[in-house]
Amino acid sequence: MVERLAKLRQELEKKNLDAILIAQPENRRYLSSFTGSAGYLVVSQKKAVLATDFRYIQQAKEQSPDWDIFRTLGDIHKWLPEVISDWHIENIGFESRHISYAVYQQLVETMSKFTQGVRLVAVDALVEQIRAIKDDGEIASIMKAAKIADDAFDYILTIIHPDMTEKEAAWQIERFLRDNGSESVPFEIIAASGPHSSLPHAQPSDRVFHVDEPILFDFGAKIEGYCSDLSRTVCLSSGENQKFSEIYNIVLEAQMAAINQIQAGISVGDADSIARSVIRKYGYGDFFGHSLGHGIGLATHESPVVGPLSTGILNNNMIFTVEPGIYLSDWGGVRIEDTVILKNDRITVLSKADKLSGYF
Repeated sequence: MVERLAKLRQELEKKNLDAILIAQPENRRYLSSFTGSAGYLVVSQKKAVLATDFRYIQQAKEQSPDWDIFRTLGDIHKWLPEVISDWHIENIGFESRHISYAVYQQLVETMSKFTQGVRLVAVDALVEQIRAIKDDGEIASIMKAAKIADDAFDYILTIIHPDMTEKEAAWQIERFLRDNGSESVPFEIIAASGPHSSLPHAQPSDRVFHVDEPILFDFGAKIEGYCSDLSRTVCLSSGENQKFSEIYNIVLEAQMAAINQIQAGISVGDADSIARSVIRKYGYGDFFGHSLGHGIGLATHESPVVGPLSTGILNNNMIFTVEPGIYLSDWGGVRIEDTVILKNDRITVLSKADKLSGYF
């Protein structure tokens, strides 16, 4: 936590900010270890305050012993002046994606009443960029979460059968994840079959599995707040299904090309194009409509965003997903997704679940 605060303060100095107001829940946890569902951090070069209400005071003291704990009462514009009254600051940053315009207006009016005047400065993804580079503890937690997800996939393969419903499969996966150490499911589990699997974020339904159609699973585990993300597409078949084999092998080729070629220093756009060019080569470019991947950590989607319209560079100790897919509305979809880390300039795959053929 000391190192994380030091990095934040370096960024404040670069941006000529005297302090910052942190409202985003994952950022709050990342910097302070506080897991309560309500609260703010107020950080300057010398001060670090965790402000929360009566419900969480004791929790805050236990989880964040090195922080000054301030008990809030009412809306933020009513208590923030008391927190910073003797800080002698001119510019305070706020997370523009997590402070509503109404709250911003209230804060502007309140800050204008300070004798010296305090200016509110919008910042975007400042802490998120720090979070993108994972430390050893974070990596260890994500590796544990990836292992639980791998085991859950192995488990569902032992019980899956024709006439099992998507909802039944999703529940079996969730139960396994929780029984084997996952704190919760980091996102709603996807179990989608046939044409339903052409929806990248399909919700499990009462539709039953059939032989010779794609069945797409997407799920993850969570350890110490850190998430994993895994997608596999399978086919229950009495023999080789030509259409499934064609689409599956294209997606696998695209994924392996990205895994083998992405290295530290590449732009996220160029990383995305490695897999996208493979899919486009086979004539399915219009049917891969999402980004190649996304960062994962305390949130299931965080920096970096590995997509064609994104900006930024991939660096060592970034953890993200590599998940190309092809989705055909009249047939179904195939997505293969692994959680990976950039280490020693190259990708190491953290997910170990089988993906060699898709047939089970």
